[in-house]
Amino acid sequence: MSNDEEAEAEPVDAVVDEAPTIEVEEEPRELTIEEKLAEAEIRAETSEKEIAYRDADIVNIRKRHSQERAALLRYGGQGLARRLISLLDDFDRAILSMPEGTDDSIMEGINMIRKNLEKALTDDGAKMIEVNGKRFDPKIMEAITTIPASEEHSPNTVVQVLEPGWMLHDRVLRPARVIVTAVK
Repeated sequence: MSNDEEAEAEPVDAVVDEAPTIEVEEEPRELTIEEKLAEAEIRAETSEKEIAYRDADIVNIRKRHSQERAALLRYGGQGLARRLISLLDDFDRAILSMPEGTDDSIMEGINMIRKNLEKALTDDGAKMIEVNGKRFDPKIMEAITTIPASEEHSPNTVVQVLEPGWMLHDRVLRPARVIVTAVK
């Protein structure tokens, strides 16, 4: 017997019992008008909430922008004011170091320039911090050294101003550098 004949002679043991299955997709049931209406109401509520959140965000952004713009206008000259304060200090040192025989017109001119410079600063909202004789406040002052308290000066009081402090509106441009009596 040849191989072909053997294959034909052998009985087939396996019988195919399974019929091919065909999956039938169920057509989606059409929603009723009430169900469609309920879905539409849910989508509308969700959309309304999103719109309300976005409107609130827009209002907050506008407020923040307005505040930032106002602060920029109010404190925009802060850097220039600091540099001008240094110039005032230079004028003060120059005036103090002038020899006694200096021509009065030169002294008058230097004093006039210094006053005009200070006026320009104060016109834009800068002001010198008055601290002499007041209680020490670390928010606007810097203690350079302390001395013992006495009957004349109570503890934690400014005795001498070494360098005046300056503010621009409510911001400290430069703290006053002071000598303070020690706290007991």
